[in-house]
Amino acid sequence: MGELVSGSQRVPLRTTDVAMQSGYSVQQVRDLERLGVIPPAARSSNGYRSYTPLHVHALRAYRGLAGAVGPVTARQMLAELRTETIAEAASAINTVHVRLAREREEALRAQQALRAIRAEANTSEFEQDSDAMTITELAGALNVRSSTLRFWEQEGLVTPERVTSLQARRYGLAAAGAARIVAALRSAGYGIPAVREIMGSLHRLDGPGETQRILQQRLDQIATRTVALLRAGADLAAVVAAAQEPTTT
Repeated sequence: MGELVSGSQRVPLRTTDVAMQSGYSVQQVRDLERLGVIPPAARSSNGYRSYTPLHVHALRAYRGLAGAVGPVTARQMLAELRTETIAEAASAINTVHVRLAREREEALRAQQALRAIRAEANTSEFEQDSDAMTITELAGALNVRSSTLRFWEQEGLVTPERVTSLQARRYGLAAAGAARIVAALRSAGYGIPAVREIMGSLHRLDGPGETQRILQQRLDQIATRTVALLRAGADLAAVVAAAQEPTTT
């Protein structure tokens, strides 16, 4: 992207100027204004739109946010960033970074679980009771509800052991590993039938390789989203800073 024509928010820009500097088409600029991604442009006496460099910053920020969290959430975030305090805005942006980091950690742990499942025959005999997790512990580790784990069990995706007279669930290394893989696949957008097929294929010759490919693709997608958010950093800062400036009448 080229540099903005001016850092001053008082320099008028035409729609074509904004389109060129933001990387969107003229029609996309108008559409995104209509959707509230950018504030409404001022209108001259002859009806032409008059933008400022802040509109360009907002559009660039939207591009990065949309790549990181999706267009709907990005629109909502930008609208909120224009009204929040600097502390609130910084917290909201940091939350996105934390979410991406957690998703990456989840995918990496799923990869580790896949390697453990591959070596299950050699390691299962060394599993200790202390390695097992309760449903509450595993749900907390995966950031899902206990009801989600019960649903996965019902769908045949994860099979815990049953212990005690109360039939409490106990997730050993294999079950916890399977749950991590399921969580990563679900986060990647795979539906229950697809996840069931993938999990069922793990003990086939080609199964682990395909699952590894899917998990690596998931990591690559998270990396792309993270880079998109990083690229939006300066433009997000400009949007947040503008929100702190006193309005003039």
